[in-house]
Amino acid sequence: MFLKTVLFACVENSFRSQVAEAYFNKFAPEGWTALSAGIKPAAEVHPNAILLMKEEGIDISEKKPQALTVELQIKADVGITVCGSAECPVVYAKHVESWDMPDPAKISLDEARKVRNAIKSKVQQLIGKIEKSS
Repeated sequence: MFLKTVLFACVENSFRSQVAEAYFNKFAPEGWTALSAGIKPAAEVHPNAILLMKEEGIDISEKKPQALTVELQIKADVGITVCGSAECPVVYAKHVESWDMPDPAKISLDEARKVRNAIKSKVQQLIGKIEKSS
């Protein structure tokens, strides 16, 4: 079976895009999967991202940030940037969206939790759109 792919991209692939990928894969419609990447991949997933996703029952502790490559973009049916800074990458895919999310690595854990929840909501909206169009 051919899987359709959502690519979540940000700068370091250590927080926002990892969270979005994890939520999408947890709730993914049949036939869909998600990947994430960044233009300047960090050495590891941010510890607060791991902690906040554990609160949701999702373990991302084994995930590794990866570089945003042409190959990943070619695979993507949907490309979503989850950052709003000037450093945020441009993503090429059949359908592209930009979710302007603040960088949770630079704010308190309580504020980062709000960003996580906003990402979850956007992922659920995206899944709803995918399911409607199927």
